[in-house]
Amino acid sequence: MPTLSETRLNALAAELHQAGIAFHNLDPMPDTGLAHDHIWISREGADWVARLPKQSQMNLPPQANLDYQAACYQRTSQGEHTPHFHGMLAPSESLPRGALLVEAIDGRLARLPQDLALIAKALASLHSLPLPPQAQRMPLLAPADPWGAMRNEVEVQARWLESACLPREVIRAIQAELAALPKGLEEASPSLISFDTHPGNFLVTPDNRAILVDLEKCRYGLPGIDLAHTSLYTSTTWDITNRAILDSEQVLAFYRGWQAAMPESVSAETLLACRRATWLWSLTWCAKWRASHLETRDARQRGEDWSSELSDDNLITHVRDRVDHYLSQDAIVHVQNEFEQLKGTL
Repeated sequence: MPTLSETRLNALAAELHQAGIAFHNLDPMPDTGLAHDHIWISREGADWVARLPKQSQMNLPPQANLDYQAACYQRTSQGEHTPHFHGMLAPSESLPRGALLVEAIDGRLARLPQDLALIAKALASLHSLPLPPQAQRMPLLAPADPWGAMRNEVEVQARWLESACLPREVIRAIQAELAALPKGLEEASPSLISFDTHPGNFLVTPDNRAILVDLEKCRYGLPGIDLAHTSLYTSTTWDITNRAILDSEQVLAFYRGWQAAMPESVSAETLLACRRATWLWSLTWCAKWRASHLETRDARQRGEDWSSELSDDNLITHVRDRVDHYLSQDAIVHVQNEFEQLKGTL
């Protein structure tokens, strides 16, 4: 069912008025994601976008979720390739999860493979930002062992494999890939990363800058995760309107463009390990969604909630199609073959 009811839109208008924020119009944007509704706020000056959470992918309570996202926008915008943060509307009776207010970006959807070089430059601007002292990295995740934290997150999600009604050969293939992940990496220096960089999250502005617009899961982790999430088959074929299957040369050019824009290089071993781990994170998330999306929405509106009741029927149909495909033997073999092609060339 559509998620942005007239009641919800009126609640946003009332909260904006109460906060003293003037606007001309509130225009709902297409329902394209499982975590937020987006409303374009037309204003006298520069326009804003309101992000109304449907849930918290980080499994945080409503106010903590807003605080986390605010930190994501505030820190990444220093690289000038993400929207600027303008404020938040605290959780209330009418908006139980509150809202985040960010800069509206005038741009078109990124196109693949044409815009990969622009995306590489945008990611390098993020990954090369100076790291704050450890004590100042909260509330963003900042694990002492970023590779170990990534492995652990994948392993936790992998518990959903058995309840996702998958063929045994698919479960065995994924479990074998999980077992093959290295226990540790010699090179694992953290950067500020997005952790959600699939190509549909980028807009390209008239001045030819790629802007990463959806920031919810940032953390101090390994930049290879972002590179993988941008260029893996499970990312480039996700969107309905902008779908592409990259060949190994296009993937290599993307990685090399990023390396050229970075002050320091990252080893091929680390980049390939991150690519495999990110793919497995995506597959285990698919298993989690497949096993949980038919549950009733959380009436308390707190934390994580993948219920299909929160999103438009067409979006759920699309997600189900992609999830089923990525968890198929054919799709798994496709990505495995790509890994073989990248070995020794990255």
